[in-house]
Amino acid sequence: MEINASKTRREIARRRLWRKVAQNWALYLFLLPSAVVLALFSFAPMYGIQIAFKKFVAAKGIWGSEWVGMKNFTKFFSSYMFSSLVGNTLALSVYMIIASFPFPILLALLLNYCIHPGLKKTTQMITYAPHFISTVVLVGMINVFFSTDGVVNNILSMLGAERLSFLDKGPAFRHLFVWSHIWQRTGYNSVIYIAALSGISLELHEAAIVDGASKLQRAIHIDLPSILPTAIILLIMSTGNVLSVGYEKVYLMQNDLNLGMSEIISTYVYKVGLANAQYSYSTAIGLFNNVVNVAILLTVNKIADKVSGTALL
Repeated sequence: MEINASKTRREIARRRLWRKVAQNWALYLFLLPSAVVLALFSFAPMYGIQIAFKKFVAAKGIWGSEWVGMKNFTKFFSSYMFSSLVGNTLALSVYMIIASFPFPILLALLLNYCIHPGLKKTTQMITYAPHFISTVVLVGMINVFFSTDGVVNNILSMLGAERLSFLDKGPAFRHLFVWSHIWQRTGYNSVIYIAALSGISLELHEAAIVDGASKLQRAIHIDLPSILPTAIILLIMSTGNVLSVGYEKVYLMQNDLNLGMSEIISTYVYKVGLANAQYSYSTAIGLFNNVVNVAILLTVNKIADKVSGTALL
């Protein structure tokens, strides 16, 4: 009897599901292209993860290549590059997350309290514009401004200071990378905070104004607590990519003099994987990178849930 009752409940649940799908077929139709793209470019390539555990030979194919188990991972962990790659990647990524996190919030608050519509729109346009500059163009701008005979050094020379080789120093590389990222992304990243601020009840601000609260007090006691869940979610998502700093910009800014601090996991994977054709080794490094990212994401998500009650899941 219990088995029959269980089958009946499953059948009822299945019918309800298909009834809801039929009622909302248009929404599922709009969702279909995204699902197809996700399946083709995110799930289908996972078939190739097994290369990390094999000595891949293109002529033999994935299934025909020799199984070597954890050999590729052991090779990476015992490599003299391991500590420097992980250290450089963590230093650059953590620096970028910490430095870039508050600026979109501050910009959103300033725009939210701007009473002049023309100034607000102009500021939004100016701060959004850098987001649409390509990585190649941005690195070209950095080279023009910070090269030995660039604009910044010309100004320093006019002030009587010594010319500096910004692009050839490791610490300077990190600062240029992070602060150019902040300049490029702050305006665009502030959009979600502006949207969150627009959802705050005006009655709270009206009551605060009646009580004599200043704009700063309203921002601290009304706006910041209201957008805190949004900020926490974005911070959690950022920490999930802590070892996945994009290689394009880093690779374009690299040179022989700053390589000690600019060589990170993603650029190393590109070099050993595509340039040196060590496909199994680079796949193992990439898999290690993703596993660590997932572990960090789950850990930070759990901590955020316990501390603030806000989490992804």
